[in-house]
Amino acid sequence: MNPETAEAYILEKLAHNLSATLYYHGIHHVRDVVDAAMRLAVAEGINDEEAMVLLRTAALYHDSGFIDTYRGHEEESCRLARQTLPRFGYTERQIDQICGMIMATRIPQAPQTHLEQIICDADLDYLGRDDFEPIARTLFDELREREMVVDEDTWNKIQVRFLNTHQYWTPTAIAWRQAGKQAHLEKLRTLVSAQPD
Repeated sequence: MNPETAEAYILEKLAHNLSATLYYHGIHHVRDVVDAAMRLAVAEGINDEEAMVLLRTAALYHDSGFIDTYRGHEEESCRLARQTLPRFGYTERQIDQICGMIMATRIPQAPQTHLEQIICDADLDYLGRDDFEPIARTLFDELREREMVVDEDTWNKIQVRFLNTHQYWTPTAIAWRQAGKQAHLEKLRTLVSAQPD
């Protein structure tokens, strides 16, 4: 298994092929999820080297499907992983685990394993962080570009619904991010309640 070469390959592919209008789902998001996943894994006591490599690879590949499609990008990300990872020495069993992690990030999330819980929490780490508002703004801009959201009032209501139903899965993410997420939710609720019907 040659994870360094796999990482270099997918980062170069993302850098050259992702749409410039992926204001949220750009390569910066992929790097952010990789960093969050690695931090969470250490804090969650993952000390198996193979598990860490598979988690990192899944984080690197998890949004690669956006190169070819917007809806259903997780399936496309898995297809790309299955197509390319064997050349970097990953076994079918390892790729199955990676695809399990990628598919777990699909909304609504339903992780089945500890590693799947970690990548889910890493993917939405920003929901409980101080940089929530500027990051959420990039997602609004990305969705508006695709005519999937019409205005900020509608977007705020969508965010309230999403934050209301979202849950962090790992004890670490709950400890690190739950309070911040709740504060963002309360602020958005106030904005929504101030909107005229």
